[in-house]
Amino acid sequence: MTDVIKAIILGIIEGLTEFLPVSSTGHLILAGNLLSFDGDAAITFKIVIQLGAVMAVLILYWKRYLQIGANLIRMDFSQSKGLNVIHMILAMLPALIVYLLFKDTIKSQLFGPTPVLIGLVAGGLLMIIAARSRRTETADTMDGINYKQALGIGLFQCLALWPGFSRSGSTISGGLLLGTSQKAAADFTFLISVPVMFGASLLDLYDSRYLLNTDDIILMLIGFTTSFLVAMIAVVTFIKLIKRLRLEWFALYRFVLAALFYLIVMH
Repeated sequence: MTDVIKAIILGIIEGLTEFLPVSSTGHLILAGNLLSFDGDAAITFKIVIQLGAVMAVLILYWKRYLQIGANLIRMDFSQSKGLNVIHMILAMLPALIVYLLFKDTIKSQLFGPTPVLIGLVAGGLLMIIAARSRRTETADTMDGINYKQALGIGLFQCLALWPGFSRSGSTISGGLLLGTSQKAAADFTFLISVPVMFGASLLDLYDSRYLLNTDDIILMLIGFTTSFLVAMIAVVTFIKLIKRLRLEWFALYRFVLAALFYLIVMH
């Protein structure tokens, strides 16, 4: 199988899994293992093509980004007027700090099948706990999320640095535990995903600038484009699904995937 075909397959997987709490990175690592698509350049590839899928969110939420930008220009940070740039900074900062401090360890120790399987199971357990928690719901929409909840969701997003946990799975679970509705947490998760993945992709490309050759860049463009096109088709349906379907169902899928991969591939 050629590397181009592998890039297309991984792009399709990314586009289909980015908007569900099942860990798109985990799926890419497991699929990359099966396809013998590994190495430092492959790790950067798996991170960068996620930006392709996330760009579909930019198109979906463009009006909200314009609103936040307009409020920033006016220096209007009133929580009574809904979500603003401070909410987004509070939600993004914890994971950014942790990633900058431990990115080498994360890449060298966690981007493998065994850590992913652990992340799938642990993340599934977190989702079950969050879905069954008894809490007073204080934010029905993302405009009702306060600064404390935004920071808390950001702290939960740190878990997503462990492949297999899932960014949306971790942040939605965190939102539920902190008193937001599943819909509010999902909307907020996807809204902050664009700047998060844009920053992560640029940082990884910069760190890997001496490792990448022309062929690597072409493969990234193919994977990026494929994931974007697939995500554009899937994004609306899948985001509606994640807002309505209980997290336990996604947790069950994660457990089954981890068990099957372990029994069939690793055992």
